[in-house]
Amino acid sequence: QVQLVESGGGLVQAGGSLRLSCAASGRTFSNYVMGWFRQAPGKEREFVAAISRSGGIIYYADSVKGRFTISRDNAKNTVYLQMNSLKPEDTAVYYCAGRLVESTYYVSRDRADFGSWGQGTQVTVSS
Repeated sequence: QVQLVESGGGLVQAGGSLRLSCAASGRTFSNYVMGWFRQAPGKEREFVAAISRSGGIIYYADSVKGRFTISRDNAKNTVYLQMNSLKPEDTAVYYCAGRLVESTYYVSRDRADFGSWGQGTQVTVSS
């Protein structure tokens, strides 16, 4: 499995921006579809965004579409989540996840499809 380490979380005012990073090691990063999920207190972990191996196919949750951008740099073994126009309801622990796949077209919104997870990074948006 690939090892994943998130960074970039913090406290920000509503309307502000943050960029999360997830650094991968241990396996060939470019063979992994990558995703971001989040979990707020008392709620289930939910899908945020996912990106195919080459970055050509991207999915977003409706709640973040138009505000968040997922991207990846396979040369740096890193996936990013640029979060703009943040809202208090975006407050959560954000997790990076990966799945080893053969297809360059595969992307998933289902957390059960991802076998590698980071430890999470806290994002808090104040009103």
